[in-house]
Amino acid sequence: MKNNIKDVFFDLDHTLWDFEKNSSLTFQKIFEDNQLPTNLDSFLEEYVPINFLYWKGFREGEVDKETLRFGRLNDTFNKLETPVSKDVIHKLSDDYLTHLSSFNYLFDDTISVLNYLHSKYNLHIITNGFEAVQTTKLKNSNIHHYFKTVTNSEEAGVKKPHPDIFNYALEKAKATVGTSIMIGDNLEADILGGINAGFQTIYFNEIPLTQHNHITQIYKLIELKDYL
Repeated sequence: MKNNIKDVFFDLDHTLWDFEKNSSLTFQKIFEDNQLPTNLDSFLEEYVPINFLYWKGFREGEVDKETLRFGRLNDTFNKLETPVSKDVIHKLSDDYLTHLSSFNYLFDDTISVLNYLHSKYNLHIITNGFEAVQTTKLKNSNIHHYFKTVTNSEEAGVKKPHPDIFNYALEKAKATVGTSIMIGDNLEADILGGINAGFQTIYFNEIPLTQHNHITQIYKLIELKDYL
């Protein structure tokens, strides 16, 4: 794998940027700011799988941005049987996006791995996240300078796993698919999407609930040094 790779494309959330930790801290802050007496652990237990399903719907074009932002919170509070008005949910949704990028925990070894790869390859991001939020995350976590290009689904007009976003990213990066690799945590969006677009891939299986022996996978980012 080391011999022919020139361009390395990363997903951002759940791959480099520790989304779950930063999201948890954000909810803690906005619940306190809005004086909402919600048990954070109970909330997250319901919210995380609901959010996952909304993002799946968003990727597949079944859910738009506004529905995602409102619905994931509304459904969670309904599941908890916690009465929260629509106005408050809209405010929480806005506050969440405002403050999410102010917490910037990265996965272990992110910086050392980026330093290592940056000296050898052209690095890029492909993300389904919202453009303004993702740009702020990269800057506030001080990793933006590692990446030659950042491609998001809003500018590409389609979301991972659609092959067009991968082709768009290749064109933007002036890269060729035969010398490119995609690294991400989402088996469907990043890995199958990348494979279908012709990329080599590495699956970041950070929570190894299942094994996938037919694909290259790592459990910690530092393991990328074994492949690149």
